Amino acid sequence: MTAPHAVVRAAVARCLVYPDDEFHAGLGVLRAALAERPGPGRGELRAFLDHADGTAPDRLRQDYVRTFDFSGRRCLHLTWWTDGDTRRRGRSLVRFKEIYREHGWEYTDTGELPDFLPAVCEFSALTGTDTLLTDHRPALELLRFALVEAGSPWADVLRALVATLPGASPRDRAAAQAMARGGPPREDVGLAPFGTPLLEVAPR
Repeated sequence: MTAPHAVVRAAVARCLVYPDDEFHAGLGVLRAALAERPGPGRGELRAFLDHADGTAPDRLRQDYVRTFDFSGRRCLHLTWWTDGDTRRRGRSLVRFKEIYREHGWEYTDTGELPDFLPAVCEFSALTGTDTLLTDHRPALELLRFALVEAGSPWADVLRALVATLPGASPRDRAAAQAMARGGPPREDVGLAPFGTPLLEVAPR
C-alpha cells in the first residue's frame, strides 16, 4: 500500500531539484499523479506546476539558481540549519546515512550530501518514514518563511511539504525560530552549486 503522503513527497522531491529538461518533460506525469486522489499539499503543488508550465525553461533555471545557490537562508541541506558550518555537521550527516540503512536503503553518493531535501523527500515517499522530516521540522518551516519572504514560487512546494507533517505550522518567523532554538547557526555558510539529478537512495 502506498504511504498516505508518498505522492506529494515524491512530487516535492522532483520540484526541488534543478529544473532541467527531464523536469519539464515530466510535468504532465506529476500532474496526473497529484490528480489521482485528494489530500494535503496537492493544491500548492499544482500552483507551482502552473508556474513552471507558464515560465520559459531558461528563466525557471535562472530563478532556481538565484533562489537556492546564493543565500544561506534558503539552503536545501537540512543539517546546515541545525549545525551550520561546524564539525558536528559531519556526525549529523552520518546519522542520515544510518537512518537510510535502517530502512533497507543505501545512500548512493551522486554529488549531493545525504541531507539534501529532495533526497530526504524521496526517501520518505519510498519508505513512508517521517523521521528525518519531523526531526528537521524547524528547518523546513524556516525555509518556507524564507521562500515566502523572497516571493519565490518554490514557497508553494514547501507549503505542500509541511502540509503533510503532523501538527500546525508556526504562524510567523519568530515562532519558527523559537522552534529551531535560534535558527541557522550562521549566515555565511558556503553553498555548493545545485543542479544535480535526484540523489539515488538505492536498495541493497
